Parts: sequence; structure tokens; C-alpha cells
Amino acid sequence: MNFSDINFISVLVAALSSFTLSSVWYSNLLFRQAWLESCGLTELDLQSANKKRVCIGTFLFSFLAAFVLSVFLGNESSLGLSVGTGFAIGLFWVSSSLGLSYLYEQRPVKLFLINSGYYVSQFSLMGLILGGWP
Repeated sequence: MNFSDINFISVLVAALSSFTLSSVWYSNLLFRQAWLESCGLTELDLQSANKKRVCIGTFLFSFLAAFVLSVFLGNESSLGLSVGTGFAIGLFWVSSSLGLSYLYEQRPVKLFLINSGYYVSQFSLMGLILGGWP
């Protein structure tokens, strides 16, 4: 694929959707308390983090993931194939890789389910945007 064929607007929107999803997923609306408990962090830990670094890093990694997914899907992928591919990447590549690490690191299953659920949702959502973009 030629990089000039990439729709950078759709990649940007997919990255922003991922960034937005993470802010909801790890909020009090969904999994914040369970996530904090499972990974051993406190609200004070989050408050002392470099918010600018975290936000910029989150967006850059989201953009990179969306960009590579766009390259992987190409220009002619159907909506169903794009969502299915995103789902499969999140479930089978990312979650299984997390699972290996979490087993060796002896991390809680609850944390694995929260984080894996996020990545499955993230890549599915990015696939939906990239595949549905006109």
C-alpha cells in the first residue's frame, strides 16, 4: 500500500475515538475503581502522574495503532471485515499477549478482563471508523 492512499482524516478520527473510549472506559462510569484496585494504584497516584505526558502518549500510541490498522485493512475493506478484523486483533493478538504477561506477572484476572475488554473495544471501534469512512 502506498502511504498516499491512507486517509489520514479517518486515522485521526479513529485515534481520537480510541482516546475518548479510554477516558470513558477507565472512568467512574465504568471500570475506574475496579481497575485502580486491580493494578494497585490510588487516586493520589493518578493525581501525581504527569497528565500532559500521559495524554500525549495515549494519543500518539492510539494514532500509531489506527495508522497501522488502516495500512493493514487497505482501502477496499468492507465495514464488516474492518470491524471483524479490529475485533480479532484486539481479542487474539492483543489480549492473548496481555494474557501471557499477566500470567507471568501474576496479575489479577479482573485486571486482565478490564484491559483486554478495552483493547477489543478499541480495535473494533477503530475498525468501524476506518471501514465505514466514505
